[in-house]
Amino acid sequence: MSGEDAPVQQQNAVDQKQDSKPSEEPKTESEPVAAGAADAPAAAADAATTEKVPEEEAFTYRALVLTGYGGYDKVKVQVKKGKPALKAAEVLVRVKACGLNFADLMARQGLYDRLPSPPVSPGMECSGLVEAVGEEVTDRKVGDKVMVLSRFGLWQEVVAVPANHTILMPEGMSFEEAAAIPVNYITAYMMLFDFGHLRPNQSVLIHSAAGGVGTAATQLCKTVKDVTVFGTASASKHEAIGQAGVTHPIDYRTKDYVEEVRKISPKGLDIVLDPLGGSDTHKAYNLLKPMGKLITYGAANMLAGQKKNLLAVAKNWYHQFSIHALSLIQSNKSVCGFHLGYLDGETELIHEAMDAILELYKQGKIKPRIDSTWHLEQVGDAMRKMQERNNIGKVILTTDPMPEEEKKEEAPAADKKKEDKKKEDKKKEDKKKDEGKKEEKKDDKKKEEPKKEEEEKKEEAKKEEK
Repeated sequence: MSGEDAPVQQQNAVDQKQDSKPSEEPKTESEPVAAGAADAPAAAADAATTEKVPEEEAFTYRALVLTGYGGYDKVKVQVKKGKPALKAAEVLVRVKACGLNFADLMARQGLYDRLPSPPVSPGMECSGLVEAVGEEVTDRKVGDKVMVLSRFGLWQEVVAVPANHTILMPEGMSFEEAAAIPVNYITAYMMLFDFGHLRPNQSVLIHSAAGGVGTAATQLCKTVKDVTVFGTASASKHEAIGQAGVTHPIDYRTKDYVEEVRKISPKGLDIVLDPLGGSDTHKAYNLLKPMGKLITYGAANMLAGQKKNLLAVAKNWYHQFSIHALSLIQSNKSVCGFHLGYLDGETELIHEAMDAILELYKQGKIKPRIDSTWHLEQVGDAMRKMQERNNIGKVILTTDPMPEEEKKEEAPAADKKKEDKKKEDKKKEDKKKDEGKKEEKKDDKKKEEPKKEEEEKKEEAKKEEK
């Protein structure tokens, strides 16, 4: 589906309580001791056990949970109890920042098949500090700053993940930047270089050039000499994507991007990155020049509105691109499909891509653009911003506690929404009452008409008598 998802085998539920049993001392024979002396160690042991159990049971952490499919309100903050169970080869990470991806929006609507059924914690990437390491872990230690990839489950304050699905953060990188890199940059890198084999003097079309993958792809294109980048985005974002490296910004809302590309490059393009699906995939294929490559990695056209739009889904599938192998041979073109979420277990490939990406970061050739940062409690607003295409760069969720002032500001806003709803309901009710009164007047008029006719007949009869 969307390229904005991530690899890794399914995690075990992070909300599982850690088993904690007091260790039993082996029974040994010993010489008799004074009763008071014998009771003291036992009492101390009991006290230690009593302190340990409540401490682990009292451990709580916040998590975002998808409670069902639908609108923005389906993702809620819940408080979970008990430390996530740490298995061999795993590390416990205290999460500082999480990335929001297009696949998360599709998952909320039930359109993303790599997320288990609700209730479940979404989240494919995050960054944070290692708090504990499990047995067999030798390359991570407590205090390490890491970024994490997973199929789901990372929108939480604490997560237990396989150590080989963590990547050490370079010196100087912020937690927000670290949460913005894995999904978007791995997706863009593997499409452009592994599938696309991008070389100097080539041309590339990047849809949604102001989004997470779009920004990453644009920056990566600029690491290769004389690459011409066509980028679609609304007119208000053209200055930003131009500064990022897009050579020819195109307003897809007011212009036909196919015509615009043909004006500048009549022969077509070398690479087209397609996250849209449906009829746009056909357009992408037709835009390729001989030896060109179409890399499709999503179906964003299926996402229309807060909830699942069956018409948009049906339309997308109806216009689904398909081609005969013979046509590929005759046209000298190639079609590739990319889905990071299905690269489960391919940790070697992922780490190779990340090594190259982080090297470019250290050289200053790429740098994530953070659009905005939201508290976990504001996830609905963060999703709305991304779904309505109002972001330029990455949308980030932070696990930092929400300041009291912001909570107070949010409360009046929520109250205002309720008040507006009440006013709206009252308007509807008043409208119904008005309509009811109009109907009553019509009925009265109908009742009065026969009486009026009867009176007129009597008047006529009197005139005739005279």
